[in-house]
Amino acid sequence: MRITWLGHSGFRIEIENAVLLVDPWLTGNPMFPADRRDAALTGATHVFLTHGHGDHTGDGPEIAKALGIPMAGIYDLMGHMQAKHGVEIIGFNKGGTVEAGGAKVTMVNACHSSTFDGVPIGSEAGFMIAGEGHTIYVSGDTDIMADMDWMGDLHKPDIGILSAGGHFTMDMKRAAYAAKRYFNFQTVIPCHYRTFPLLEQSAAELAAALPGVKVIEPQVMEPIPF
Repeated sequence: MRITWLGHSGFRIEIENAVLLVDPWLTGNPMFPADRRDAALTGATHVFLTHGHGDHTGDGPEIAKALGIPMAGIYDLMGHMQAKHGVEIIGFNKGGTVEAGGAKVTMVNACHSSTFDGVPIGSEAGFMIAGEGHTIYVSGDTDIMADMDWMGDLHKPDIGILSAGGHFTMDMKRAAYAAKRYFNFQTVIPCHYRTFPLLEQSAAELAAALPGVKVIEPQVMEPIPF
């Protein structure tokens, strides 16, 4: 299993027989090198979107259409994507689980907002991705929420991909609090940071607050093996 950061909140997750692109914002992403686009997309089997904001939907419809792969996410947003872009979709909702090349992806709650083309569509979400003996919690854009209590207890994720840049989501301090109170992660990967000056630029505070947890500051297009 390998997890590769695409910058901001985008990830390439190679798990079981699937290559999942989560929130693949590539074009216009100041962190993503345009000459690595082909490497980021090679072998992709699914696009998963956490919500409708442009820095998350990004290149998703274009990628799904070009590669002939399904786009998956909350039902309402997926319906809009299908109608507007003609892409194959997997629309589901919170509490639902879909299969992706042997991996199991369950949609869970998040606390944020969700619009597409300036119109509220669907709802923000996160994902629990299970496969190869691991469960990855992709928080999506969120603040701390009490739902993390049962999410951690039920799914028991060992890897947390946590929004932690502040201003629009949890910051490093709040992400550390959530990780300590609600989860038992072995590895934490921060995201939604470093993209713009407005966001936090370092995960040092997160790492210092989580002794015994491997906090990885990801580098764009450098795979993290598990």
